[in-house]
Amino acid sequence: MHHFSLPILLISILQWKLISSLPANCRNICGNIDIKYPFGIEEGCGAPMYRKMLNCSTNLFFLTPSGNYKVQSINYEKQTLTIYDPSMSTCTTLQPHHDFIMSEIQSVVIPPTPDTVFVLLNCSMDSPVLNHYKSLCFNFSGHSCDELYSSCSSFRVLHLVSSRYTHPYPYPPCCFTGYDTVKLMSMNILDCSHYTTVYNTDNLEGVGALDWSYGIELSYAVPNAGCRHCEQTGGTCGYDTETEVVLCLCSAPMNSTRDCGGGNLTSRGGEILASPILLRATVLILGVFLKGVSSLYN
Repeated sequence: MHHFSLPILLISILQWKLISSLPANCRNICGNIDIKYPFGIEEGCGAPMYRKMLNCSTNLFFLTPSGNYKVQSINYEKQTLTIYDPSMSTCTTLQPHHDFIMSEIQSVVIPPTPDTVFVLLNCSMDSPVLNHYKSLCFNFSGHSCDELYSSCSSFRVLHLVSSRYTHPYPYPPCCFTGYDTVKLMSMNILDCSHYTTVYNTDNLEGVGALDWSYGIELSYAVPNAGCRHCEQTGGTCGYDTETEVVLCLCSAPMNSTRDCGGGNLTSRGGEILASPILLRATVLILGVFLKGVSSLYN
């Protein structure tokens, strides 16, 4: 019996190490916005691919390399998250330009939706989007740049004070474009003094600029990690903060690596409710121990 105390101790330490890296609880609301899988506002909650993308103070914010953007809403049915850039211009407010920069992983897993349009305003005649890259500009839902300058009080100011355009343009040039344009070129390279963003543009035909939906809508995917089974048994989907192995977090700490209904441990390819690292470590320790015991009797 004495020989088995060491591996049992080591296994207990591994189990404690795994459990200690789990969050104590996962908050399910921030302000008036529900927080559901795949998102989380504590380390270890939600899906690891969205780790550290959201922060909850008084309000919910989406974190990017260029700043923190207030989350206006999350539509879990459409799988979209809408954010607002306080530094961008709108039809009623004029702001200096501000680059919108996402990390590489954000650009892949939660990019702006195809019907989110970036509007580059007061562009120089030397702007790349008016010359070599003019194919990047398009009209959306029948709207034009002239419409913005004539109907929006803030953009009309640009027409009055700008010296960035020449005949035959009645207004400073602008460009309706997609996220990939601002992803590849900064506002300085684009040589446009202001920008705004509009989402849900597919439904804005015939709608005046004053009534547009200003902001950025992001589209995300939900990882297929057996989360539904975990939630059905009373758990919350999360992950180990050190290994990022997906886990089912339960109210009872010792149950946090399995489904919360007391079922058996399953494989990573199934409901993902156990830590493969812990299992492999356990097998390794037992193997080393048995090899050592065998050598004592040979």
